Amino acid sequence: MVGVSKGDKSEILELFLKIGLDDRTAKNTIANNKVTANLTAVIHEAAVTDGCERRIGNLLYTVATKYPTNALVHRPTLLRYIVSSKIKTPAQLEAAFSFFASTGSENFEVDEFEEACGVGVEVSSEDIELTVNEVFEENKNTILELRYRTNVGDLFAHVRKRLPWAEPKIVKQLIDARMYELLGERTAADIEKLSKKKEKKEKKEKPEKDEDKKFANDAPVQLPEDLFPNSNFPPPEENYKVHTEIRFSDGSVLICCNTKEVLDKHLEVTGGNVLTRFPPEPNGYLHIGHAKAMFVDFGLAKERGGYCYLRYDDTNPEAEKKEYIDHIEEIVQWMGWEPFKITYTSDYFQELYELAVELIRRGHAYVDHQTPEEIKEYREKKMNSPWRDRPIAESLKLFEDMKNGRIEEGDKWCIYPSYDYAHCIVDSIENITHSLCTLEFETRRASYFWLLHALGLYQPYVWEYSRLNVSNTVMSKRKLNFLVTNKYVDGWDDPCLMTLAGLRRRGVTSTSINAFVEGIGISRSDSLIRLDRLEYHIREELNKTAPRTMVVLNPLKVVITNMESGTIMHLDAKRWPDAQADDASAFYKVPFSNVVYIEHSDFRMKDSKDYYGLAPGKSVLLRYAFPIKCTEVILSDDKETILQIQAEYDPSKKTKPKGVLHWVAEPSPGVNPLRVEVRLFDKLFNSENPAELDDWLSDLNPDSKVVIPEAYAEPSLHSAAVGDRFQFERLGYFAVDNDSTPEKLVFNRTVTLRDSFPKGGK
Repeated sequence: MVGVSKGDKSEILELFLKIGLDDRTAKNTIANNKVTANLTAVIHEAAVTDGCERRIGNLLYTVATKYPTNALVHRPTLLRYIVSSKIKTPAQLEAAFSFFASTGSENFEVDEFEEACGVGVEVSSEDIELTVNEVFEENKNTILELRYRTNVGDLFAHVRKRLPWAEPKIVKQLIDARMYELLGERTAADIEKLSKKKEKKEKKEKPEKDEDKKFANDAPVQLPEDLFPNSNFPPPEENYKVHTEIRFSDGSVLICCNTKEVLDKHLEVTGGNVLTRFPPEPNGYLHIGHAKAMFVDFGLAKERGGYCYLRYDDTNPEAEKKEYIDHIEEIVQWMGWEPFKITYTSDYFQELYELAVELIRRGHAYVDHQTPEEIKEYREKKMNSPWRDRPIAESLKLFEDMKNGRIEEGDKWCIYPSYDYAHCIVDSIENITHSLCTLEFETRRASYFWLLHALGLYQPYVWEYSRLNVSNTVMSKRKLNFLVTNKYVDGWDDPCLMTLAGLRRRGVTSTSINAFVEGIGISRSDSLIRLDRLEYHIREELNKTAPRTMVVLNPLKVVITNMESGTIMHLDAKRWPDAQADDASAFYKVPFSNVVYIEHSDFRMKDSKDYYGLAPGKSVLLRYAFPIKCTEVILSDDKETILQIQAEYDPSKKTKPKGVLHWVAEPSPGVNPLRVEVRLFDKLFNSENPAELDDWLSDLNPDSKVVIPEAYAEPSLHSAAVGDRFQFERLGYFAVDNDSTPEKLVFNRTVTLRDSFPKGGK
């Protein structure tokens, strides 16, 4: 792994502490090479190497981790505004990021920038106090009713909407003071309500499942302010409005909504907090479509200061495996999300059974003996089942027999709830406030609300959004499972797949996936998203975080005849394109000897005007080294295959060729460069939408994986670890694969350097 020496680390640690980072944050930052390089550059650009206020240092840290890469030319300008305290709050800084992201490298009007960022807008403590008082007055009745169960985050959001440039600390202090002024000390009743709520949760927990486990969040997700721009989600206390109208075949209409009594009971348990859930079925690995679902479910909870369950929808035991359960929990953490609690639909089987019995008792359900084909036929003909009017007592007896295994099978649970039955009821049991799902579930709204209405249960707010469909791949779990089980791919984490495990193995970061999801937006409009749009976001991040290095995929030997054999020069090569000469950590040493290797594709026997590679009699520049000129070509006996090039180098560097080539040299006389395996991954299918094809398997791209077993790499790569990412100069971005061994590294191509997605559209 490319890193910094112990001496350098101590100097960098001291630098980070000088700008006000606490010791733990500073040390964690140094463990991350990419953030270390960015923050060090920002500190030097801001000219605060001797230290600064902690408030300024925190803003500089945010610049180092979030500044848009398409506008690096304007970063020094922003830093001047921060150091001079013209930009002094996180809200102003976020506004600056948005401004420069849309501006890019183009010139901008200072007045427009300052207006967009609230520069010069002074919000006094008196202004903030006045606004806080207004918000409290408007919400006084709710606050007095809920007391310390009031969602303070909502109050804060109301103030920020009116005073976007107000100092957050002052806002928080005034809200806390006003709460105390209005409510006084917490009473025994306040404490009792909170402890009862906690007791209820603990009773439902299964200790062996470790449901209260908290995840280390190594990639926390930053949410945009307009996460759900086209929706109008009600706050939990307003969840009494009409959810849906169910129209029956006899012309009657059922209007579904929560009664005041049901809603009040719900709010008493939740304290008015937003509760969502991410409910994957543990029957396979998560794919990129689940990344959008996570962004929606966890994102809304985070945006509203609430909580999100990770709930395993384990209603189909035949398809479920512990492997999938473990994978889902681990990948949710990798994606940067922290579940409030981990639950299983099977946790509620007893309650689901008892509610099914209650449905039968109320005359809303019965035991049916129709086959799936008969059910379909009767539905299409709008005919009642012949068992619909079965006596309630008979259905109850048969249902009990089914549960006890007297019909056929035998086990703890011989009957399992369907998705349509379990999903809505478990949403209600867990007091989910906002049940968010993709558009194909919209047709199930009627059954969702009818069941809850029939049982007199709390009804969550439901909203559907479009699925994420990416070109040149398949997203159906059935098709993915077919590819895996029939060995078309090498497992669920094959880098060719759009599974999150496959993308991670390929070298894609969770932050670039989340940026992609954020960039396409969350709406109800279905569309096929081009693969190059995802690749754009991958490049955006890796361009900032992946150090440069040199690897030759198809080596062609070049012998430099005017350099003495055995001579080794150690030259400086840049890890980063904007490396400063006085920053030793931004460079690495590469050996240069009289035997170097270039790409076969960088040599031609015939030159042309539009060709910048090497040819007989022509010169090129070896990157970070010297110009060389081809003096002779050695061919094999067939007089066509090129075995070796002989060349002369220009130690004075007076030659100024147009072409620049990457290369790798023998590190010592007669010793080959470091051998590595490189796997070049490309789109899995040739067609943009293979799922629409009848013979979709015939559309598989035979070149989706090309293995180069003997590439040559520069020596410092020998210490690279699994998961490390690099830019191979002129070739693309690559990551170390877990098939690597101490004897031989394996690199996966994450994405090429070519970018066909327009810069303006994200």
